[in-house]
Amino acid sequence: MENNNTSKHQYFYAVGLSYKKADAEIRGKFSLDGVAKTRLLEQAKNEGIESLIVTSTCNRTEIYGFAEHPFQLIKLICENSQGSVESFQNVGFVYKNHEAISHLFRVGTGLDSQILGDFEIIAQIKSSFSQSKGLGLANAFMERLVNSVIQASKKIKTDTEISSGATSVSFAAVQYIIKNVEDIGNKNILLFGTGKIGRNTCENLVKHTKNEHITLINRTKEKAEKLAGKLNLIVKDYSELHLELQKADVVVVATGAQNPTIDKAILNLKKPLLILDLSIPKNAHENVEELDGVTLIHMDYLSQLTDETLENRKKHIPAAEAIIEEIKEEFITWTKGRKFAPTINALKAKLNAIKASELDFQSKKISNFNEEQAEIISNRIIQKITTHFANHLKDDNTMVDESIEWIEKVFKIGATAK
Repeated sequence: MENNNTSKHQYFYAVGLSYKKADAEIRGKFSLDGVAKTRLLEQAKNEGIESLIVTSTCNRTEIYGFAEHPFQLIKLICENSQGSVESFQNVGFVYKNHEAISHLFRVGTGLDSQILGDFEIIAQIKSSFSQSKGLGLANAFMERLVNSVIQASKKIKTDTEISSGATSVSFAAVQYIIKNVEDIGNKNILLFGTGKIGRNTCENLVKHTKNEHITLINRTKEKAEKLAGKLNLIVKDYSELHLELQKADVVVVATGAQNPTIDKAILNLKKPLLILDLSIPKNAHENVEELDGVTLIHMDYLSQLTDETLENRKKHIPAAEAIIEEIKEEFITWTKGRKFAPTINALKAKLNAIKASELDFQSKKISNFNEEQAEIISNRIIQKITTHFANHLKDDNTMVDESIEWIEKVFKIGATAK
């Protein structure tokens, strides 16, 4: 699947790593914050890559784009994160053309999510595409592909029950707390970080624990105050984190910091403490477990907690896959047409030029020559010829690249993509 908008030697790739082979520590090294993503896109543009999108979440860091070789994209990830090429080779993946397209469909529809049916990733894909498009890094192929994935995501969410029931990392965290902390309604809970996972966790805590001792801390206090106002909770300054940690029975860490913000050096505990780290990269240093009474649970463990809800969701996988196949085939058909359309247009132009030359010659040679009728007949013949070629190129058994090359060689035409 070559990209008609760039070099004929460029192919569509998906490269990256996810929770499937990379643990939280490795994923943290390859994670890309907002600044890094922008830097990566600008570097790609400077290096002549004309279309790509990049996503980086707690579960995956992935690039989808056109390149002559996948290493061009792998290099972009490694040079803009703390990951290395060697590490990528151990845990990363590379998909090409149809496999890359299929992967994006499965990611965007929640089938490849750490928790089956989690549709939060589609918002990330939309945002990533918008950013790329704003920088002129999204061609017609990419736009059509992303829109097709969005369409499949919406249809699966509407027509199946694969996202039914309450199950997410934030919900799993709250369920873990309820099952493992006695008298949770009277314990001191500290939530550090009020991004999306932090907000969801906070809302689940309020809903399911009836706890009135939840304290919020965020680097940007205004964000914490906005959430606290909705839920009637306490907000403390970031400067008070050290003190609040000593008071807490349960700490939920959900920040976006690139390095650990909690380690044993700032803990001076006089009672047991449960820490749930829902951050990528990890924001609670593993050395906290060296302290007596500290239990550290990371989101990867919570994501493994399966329950009846997840089992029920699995029943809807075949229906979701059928929807993906239908919309994906529509996209593939569009790409084939887009690929050979310039050649068919060039062939039609060549035949029309032959027709015009021949009609001009015959009109001078034959007396009472009916040019109008000859024009009608010639046009119908040209239409039938080009339709035959188009149908041949549409056939699933056709080697499209070779056929296009043969047509262009025989008719001495050079197709120009639109």
